[in-house]
Formats: sequence, C-alpha cells, structure tokens
Amino acid sequence: MPKFFYKAVKLDGESVEGELDAADEMAVMRQLQKDGLILIEARTSKSLFARLGRARRRRLSQKEIGILTRELATLLEAGMTLDRSLQILVDLTEQEHLVRVLSDLQERVRGGANFSSALDAQDGQFPRLYINMVKAGEAGGALDQVLDRLADYLERLAELRQTVTSALVYPAILLFVAAFSVILLLVFVVPQFTVLFEDMGAALPLPTRIVVATGDLFRNYWWAMLCVIALLAVVLERWLQNPLVRARVDHRVLDLPLFGDLIWKMETARLCHTLSTLLKNGLPLLSALTLAREVVSNRKLSGLLNEAGDDLKHGRGLAGPLARLRALPDLALQMIRVGEESGSLDAMLAKVASIYDRETRVSVQSMLTLLEPILIIGLGVIVAGIIMSILMAILGANELVF
Repeated sequence: MPKFFYKAVKLDGESVEGELDAADEMAVMRQLQKDGLILIEARTSKSLFARLGRARRRRLSQKEIGILTRELATLLEAGMTLDRSLQILVDLTEQEHLVRVLSDLQERVRGGANFSSALDAQDGQFPRLYINMVKAGEAGGALDQVLDRLADYLERLAELRQTVTSALVYPAILLFVAAFSVILLLVFVVPQFTVLFEDMGAALPLPTRIVVATGDLFRNYWWAMLCVIALLAVVLERWLQNPLVRARVDHRVLDLPLFGDLIWKMETARLCHTLSTLLKNGLPLLSALTLAREVVSNRKLSGLLNEAGDDLKHGRGLAGPLARLRALPDLALQMIRVGEESGSLDAMLAKVASIYDRETRVSVQSMLTLLEPILIIGLGVIVAGIIMSILMAILGANELVF
C-alpha cells in the first residue's frame, strides 16, 4: 500500500503531521477520524517530496489556491473559527510565500476586516471571481459551504487544464526530437558530403544547394536566428495585446477545423462550471454571468456573453439570447433552456459542464490521433528530401566521372 503524508488537527485545534499506510485518501480519513483527528490534507510521500522540492514562487498558483481553499473549508466545517483556521494553516505551511499571504490574511481578519476584503488586499493573488464568491458566502452566512464549492470548482478546472496539458506533452516531445534530428543532419552530416563534392569539382543540383545553404545558415548564423525568433515572439505578444487584433484572432481561431471546436468545448465547460458554482452560492443570474465572463479567454465568446447579459437585463432569460447569438453548442443551449424552465438552472449547468469536460477529452484524443502520424510523416518527408538531394549530387558527380 502507498504511504501517505497527512496533515490533520485535533478537536482543540492542535496541528498534527505524520505518515500512514493506506489504500487511498478515504482510508486515511477514516483512520484519522477513529483517532479523533480532522484530516486537512493527504498526499503520497513521493508527491509531497516533489512539491517541497520545487523552487519557491512569489505568486500563488491555481493549484496552491485550490489546496488552501480545500483546507480552509475543511477546518471551518469542523467548527473552527476563521482566525483559528488561518493560524493552523500558517503553522502547517512551509513555503515562505504561502506563509506570508496567510499571515497577512489572518492579521486583517483579526483587525476586523471581512475575509473577502482581506483577500482583495493581496495585490491580485486571488481572482476577482474568487473574491466575489467569498463575499456572497459571507453575506449568506455560509462561508464554509462557499469555500467547499470553490474548492470543487478549482479542482474541476485544474483537472480540465491538466487533461489538455498532459495530452500535448507527447506531440511536443515528438516535434522537438524531429526538429533536433533535422538540424543535426543539416549541421553535421550534409557538410561532409559538401566537401566531397567540392573536391570532385561537380556542380551541385538546385535541391542540394538549398539543403547546403540551409545547413550553413544553422551552423554559422544560429545566434542571428535565435535573435530573430525572440524578436518575433516579442512583436507577436505586443501585437496580440491590441484588443482589436486579439478579437480578430480569437474570431478566426474558432473557425479552425478541429482546434476551433476544441476551444469552443473547453470554453463552454469552463463557463458552465463557473456559472453553476456562482448560482449555487446565491448570486443573481446577471451578476453571475458578468463574473463568469471573466473566465472566458476567447474575446469573441466573451463579447457574445456581454450581449446576452444586455438582453438578460431586459428579462429575456439566458437561453434565448445565447441561442440567438449561437454563443454555445446546441446541446448546451437546449439543456440551459430546460434548466430555466424547470427552475434548476444551476444543476443543469453543472451537467452541461460535465458533458463538455468529457467532450474536451474526446476532442483532444481525436486531435492527437491525427497529429502524431502527421508529425511522423512530416519528419520522414524532410529527412527523405535531404537524402534525395545528396543522392542527386552523388549521381551527378558520377556522370561527370564517366
């Protein structure tokens, strides 16, 4: 059985850390409950070692915010006060930047500030959507429930992001290896044949001259190529910061085959996760839509949601404007309409998000199934072209000899 490193607290608030052999996290929780302990966090020893071994970062990552939210929700649900919960987290945390943020939050709460105000004072460490959801929870007197839903929401988004990122690792490695192999051929292999051809006094064919020139470019001007690539990256980043340019690019991205459909499904899942969580926390639909629009990265979809919000102000509902603007896939629109008619919009949005989470995974796998052979075939074509250019030069030299 794997060994778990756990963080827990006693009923009097004393923090406890240790290791425990168990089948999974639920088994750890049950064992600690028998011992009168409240589980805060359970990780395998290997994952904890990797986590502690990372370089310290100045800003909180989404994963760190999710972990802190889950731990804080667990402590509040166990009956701890907010001040005491923050103190426990400070005692359990070893990363300096996390301790700094938690200590500041605790000082502000002890000074009489609301938790949402303390979060807002952290120089943008916590997203605006996060702060507003906490504010709604404080107003309703259910901060522990709101934090628990927030933790679920952050974990679902992290899982969706991890699915896409993990799926792209293999193609990225394959592309890197392909490019590296071609550069090695051009820089080290092709020049050996070039010397041979020059000694024979043979005139090189055009394809061979192109390959040789490309190899010379990589060998003699690699530094200039790196500078050009860096300059293009900076120019592209500045160019995309222009709102009009970014809007045009986002509009065209959605029209791309396969990739555009994937982006649409990812944005739909992210939007519906956010809307569902906000509505469950008691926010009005218009306020929830305004906040949820912030998590949509595609400017075209964000603009369509803004138009839908304007219609919503006039009492036209959500499904109707979204259908008119075709902002979401047809299945999502139909389910949202049913949710509005049945009065269970938050639950229906959660189902839509779950469906499009799965659709995103399927789309990613479909893209990878198509991308991998394309990369392999592309590498084969390039290598074959280099070899053919050398063979053409060899055959031309043999004709001169005979």
